[in-house]
Amino acid sequence: MKFGPVPIEKAEGAVLAHATTAGERRFRKAHRLSGEDVASLKAAGFSEVVVAVLAPDDLGEDAAAEKIASSMAHRNVETKPAATGRVNLHAETAGVFTVDAKMIDAINAVDPAITIATLAQHAPVEKGQMVATVKIIPFAVATSLVDAVTKICAGGEIFAVNAYRPVKVGIIQTTLPGVKQSVLDKTLRVTEARLARSGGRLTAERRSPHEIAPVAEAAAALARDNDMVVIFGASALADFADVIPAAIEKAGGTVIRAGMPVDPGNLLVLGTLNGKRVIGAPGCARSPKENGFDWVLDRLIAGLDVTAGDIAGMGVGGLLMEIPSRPQPREPLPARAESKVDIVLLAAGRSSRMGGPNKLLALFEGKPLVRRTAERALGSKAARTIVVTGHQRERVRSALSGLDVRLADNPDFADGLASSLKAGIARVAPDAAGAMIVLGDMPGVSSKDLDSLIDAFRRSSGRAVVRAAHQGKRGNPVLLPRSLFAAVAHLQGDTGARHLVEAEGLDVIDVEIGEGASIDVDTREALEGAGGVLQD
Repeated sequence: MKFGPVPIEKAEGAVLAHATTAGERRFRKAHRLSGEDVASLKAAGFSEVVVAVLAPDDLGEDAAAEKIASSMAHRNVETKPAATGRVNLHAETAGVFTVDAKMIDAINAVDPAITIATLAQHAPVEKGQMVATVKIIPFAVATSLVDAVTKICAGGEIFAVNAYRPVKVGIIQTTLPGVKQSVLDKTLRVTEARLARSGGRLTAERRSPHEIAPVAEAAAALARDNDMVVIFGASALADFADVIPAAIEKAGGTVIRAGMPVDPGNLLVLGTLNGKRVIGAPGCARSPKENGFDWVLDRLIAGLDVTAGDIAGMGVGGLLMEIPSRPQPREPLPARAESKVDIVLLAAGRSSRMGGPNKLLALFEGKPLVRRTAERALGSKAARTIVVTGHQRERVRSALSGLDVRLADNPDFADGLASSLKAGIARVAPDAAGAMIVLGDMPGVSSKDLDSLIDAFRRSSGRAVVRAAHQGKRGNPVLLPRSLFAAVAHLQGDTGARHLVEAEGLDVIDVEIGEGASIDVDTREALEGAGGVLQD
């Protein structure tokens, strides 16, 4: 493949490197130019265009990605159609993701033009979640390179979603003087919720003195009628011969491992009894927050074996979080700087439902809507405001004249909302902890409303998704933490931030800001009802 500028007379059959407008016609990036296209470009004054010229043995980006994806062996994974050189693969069921890392590494070593990225080994996934993506970097790639990758894929299963099974679980909670009944009841509720998310269910509970013999008796009884037994000790594991591991052995079972290099979760015990798995849960498992217990439980419910060696190998990545309420000695938490937030104001749309006029240029109290929205963004606590332009970009930019905003052009605005999100997120400053996505056509959102979202985001230490709401219903704007920025790059078409919020599983904080969260002006009636005056 050859890439670069060519005379317009020689461009027929080549692939456009950039979106291009010729009079009333707009050609998308990666469009293959026909003779008619070349004539239109010449008539519009083009003397050359930047293109990719494919060699006879090249495969186009979509064809190459599809061929590679179709050669892969996998389970419970759906392959989506190719677009812009990318094939995304999604989970067909909830479960635990497993991947052959050596195969992935071998594919990525063939040539930088061909890439595959996946979730981490043993990541829990929901049905419909993306688990892998094949991406061809240039517009085309040599067939020989694709063949080399498909040969690697023929080596066996490359990845899988191991579906959760509807396992039955029995629970033992030991007691000591001073143990509150409310703590035991809460543990039961938290455990039921933890099992429900992966298809397991709690069938029985026994409460026992924190002694070896009664715990052994209860474990043996529950193992007969359940697929798994979980034991919550009233006292933390203090020795490898302590009550829970000793009770497993007294009942005739075997302790596979006591202790794990995951924090929180160090004091987990794993054993077997009558062919059933027994987990001595660490104290942190009484909380719904992720800990080492989740790692072991999810894998077992997904039908995966967990060995002593598996647990020993969990140390890298095993430092999950710091809990300030734990007793010392602990490293003190560093003081957290105030999280910076950039605003990405989307103003690239075509206002297609208006039947002609650009709604962002409609006057509200004598001021263009896009300018009024930008001023409110600038009046908030946000560090910077980025305005994404596209349709009628010069008119929109003129309406913003004199404002201290950063402009991001989206030449692919006709492709849908995702292209504008990508253009805006790409301009967010490296020191920003999050980006608030503000729609340009929401006249009821004030600077104070934006500040309410930013305050909630800072209280979450910059980790949660924060969403405007009205009477309990989700609305806009939405504030995304930096951890979601990479996922934005995979969005396509009219997919927006809502997809990320639903798919990525982060904590979501809804902030009530009133009816402004739900008022947009997509139609003439809505705009005029909100007090706007359309301009031709």
